[in-house]
Amino acid sequence: MNNSKIWLSSPHMGGNEQQFVNEAFDTNWVAPLGPNVTGFEQDLEQFLNDEVCVAALSSGTAAIHLGLVLLGVQAGDEVICQSFTFSASCNPILYLGATPVFVDSESETWNMCPIALEEAIVDCISKGKKPKVIIPVHLYGMPFKAEEIRAVADKYGIPILEDSAEALGSTYKGRKCGTFGDIAALSFNGNKIITTSGGGALVSHSKEVKEKAVFLATQARDNAPHYQHSEIGYNYRLSNVCAGIGRGQMEVLKKHINLRRQMHEFYLDFFKDISEVTVFQEPNSDFFSNHWLSCIVIDSNTLGKTSTELRLFLERENIECRPLWKPMHLQPIFEKYPYYGGNVSGHLFENGLCLPSGSNLTEFDKKRISDVLKRFFSINL
Repeated sequence: MNNSKIWLSSPHMGGNEQQFVNEAFDTNWVAPLGPNVTGFEQDLEQFLNDEVCVAALSSGTAAIHLGLVLLGVQAGDEVICQSFTFSASCNPILYLGATPVFVDSESETWNMCPIALEEAIVDCISKGKKPKVIIPVHLYGMPFKAEEIRAVADKYGIPILEDSAEALGSTYKGRKCGTFGDIAALSFNGNKIITTSGGGALVSHSKEVKEKAVFLATQARDNAPHYQHSEIGYNYRLSNVCAGIGRGQMEVLKKHINLRRQMHEFYLDFFKDISEVTVFQEPNSDFFSNHWLSCIVIDSNTLGKTSTELRLFLERENIECRPLWKPMHLQPIFEKYPYYGGNVSGHLFENGLCLPSGSNLTEFDKKRISDVLKRFFSINL
């Protein structure tokens, strides 16, 4: 039997990526500027369709870092961040010498809880330090409660830096994720719904913010015939070669979203009669997830088996899966920082699992996954 690796979420090429890359080589545009960079940014702006401006960068982390800089975060400031996320959401806070303040999730979308968010803001203000920025995350492609988070942010006059790294193509009330924040970050890492190998983008609502982002991302070189610098800059621009991959990927983005959502439907169908397993899905029709990763939560007390046991069972069959994100407030590097909320994210981490979700999984792969899951849950084949 073929026992090749089934990956959690591997790159999936569409066919024309090589053409754009070849053009970059043929025309010697291999620097971090060129027609592919411009074309990729235009493709993203057209897709997001909300009069946004996009700056292509070397990573989603770079986008968050520059977003914090552009929103005025400095050493000693406090920045509120969703705890249930990948560390790239909050590492840039520490790059700037600021203090992360972590907020728990709500159980419907697994994203930042608006109630806990306001509690954190009120407490920080009572201690004499109003938070400078709020970083909510669209986790696993699921939109956060954008209207509720925005209402809290506006009430206290705090800008939103939207982490949409996992949510390209997801929508809330018909509006694309990546357009809700004062600034937003996208990611095109190798495991994302589309990839540029490594890369990201900063999304803003003004040409001036984009131009400032590009200026900072290219070492903040002043307009002078010699190399002159009046601000700290960074080497964060996306290369024209990688942007060529992105242009080819944009041609198949909608297809990839449909295929990811089909994988989610595959798991919904499989687990429909297993009451001890809950498949993570949209709470109502306002939410549309790209289902970048399909996730489940296991009631181990009722089932008598744990998510860890399932993960190891799948791994023995050469099928990759992964625990849900370990909340930042439980991480050794971040556990000393303030945290507000209950234990929603902690419970999810202890009992949840990400299952293979790639847009390139075959029917044979699905059968292998199904057969292994049936054995684990003792379902007759």
